[in-house]
Parts: sequence; C-alpha cells; structure tokens
Amino acid sequence: MIKIEYPPYQPKIKKEDHKEFIFDEVRKRWVILSPEEWVRQNFLQYLIHVKKYPASLIAVEKEIKLGELKKRFDIVVYDRNSKPWMIVECKEMNVVLDKSVLDQALRYNITLQVPYLVITNGSYCMGLSFEKNTMQETDDLPSL
Repeated sequence: MIKIEYPPYQPKIKKEDHKEFIFDEVRKRWVILSPEEWVRQNFLQYLIHVKKYPASLIAVEKEIKLGELKKRFDIVVYDRNSKPWMIVECKEMNVVLDKSVLDQALRYNITLQVPYLVITNGSYCMGLSFEKNTMQETDDLPSL
C-alpha cells in the first residue's frame, strides 16, 4: 500500500436544492458532492500539491470505450507528450479495495495502456506499475 499524506484542503462547497456541491478545480465546475467525489477531490489535491503533477495534465471523469461499452474513468494523468500515463480509480471510503476494484481499473488500462495504475478509497491506496508485460506493486507514486 502507498501511504498518502493529504495536504490541507479547504474545498469550496455550496448547497443548492437540498444537495451539496463541491467545486472541482480541474474540471472548473461544481459537481455533486458524493462520498466518491470527496475521495476524488482530495486525491486530486494530493496529486497537484504534493506530487506536483500539473493540473493541465490531469483529466477527470472522461469517457472511454471498452469495446462497445462506454465507461468513465475517475482520473487520468497524462505525460508531457499528452500520452495517458496513470489511471486513478477512486472509490468511497467504505469500499474495500478488492479484486473487483482492481479488475475495473485493469479493464480501463486495456484501452489506455498506461505504465501506472492506482486504486484508492481515500484511506488506502494501491499502486501498480507495468513494464515489459509484467505488473508489480509499487510503494510510492512516481514523479512525472
């Protein structure tokens, strides 16, 4: 598991029509504040402010095609050549990071072919690296 030290974060939150919204600084818009969204927003803060990944190289909740299926990934970080470099799959805090979560992220990687894959529920974070058709667990997120 990867130890994540989240930075201090004061999110912009608003209530509208009995729903809570959080401002997503990457997407530049208000989104419904669900338990999974809370994890995603905190992990984005970690990527940008601790790991120093440029926000301009991060995509959030974009659609990809898996065969005939349309799916949405949580976070993809691109390298400086605009090539997908890391997939991050976020789950709400009470979801166990089990084989089904890993399988979901691995399915996304069939299409994106990234060298790094991360799954997190906010409390726990697991990272994998891929090199020469081998998958290996990593204990830290790489520098971009």
